[in-house]
Amino acid sequence: MKPNKLTPGLNLMWESTRMMLPEHKQRIREHQKELLKKTKPILDEQQKLDIGFKLQCALHNDLTVEVKHFDNGDYLTAKGKLVKIDTSKIKLNDGKEIKLDNVLDVYID
Repeated sequence: MKPNKLTPGLNLMWESTRMMLPEHKQRIREHQKELLKKTKPILDEQQKLDIGFKLQCALHNDLTVEVKHFDNGDYLTAKGKLVKIDTSKIKLNDGKEIKLDNVLDVYID
């Protein structure tokens, strides 16, 4: 018979050490999220020129684009028509603004 916590003579004094405080659980979850975070890739000049060309083409021809971008440790996509291209960001027709430094690729529909 395998002993358990109800077995006579078992030291029950340390049984409460199995529980975790909510703060510890939260920190473990945060650590797991940090492990899943992705790093921002570094684009070369040719890739940046290609992205710039696609953005200009889409803006002048009123085309729908899908923008793959880096945001807060993850890769996201946003889809819509370009409203404005600034020196530091682009703006889509749904009001979403994306920093040009975070744009990873542009797909024209």
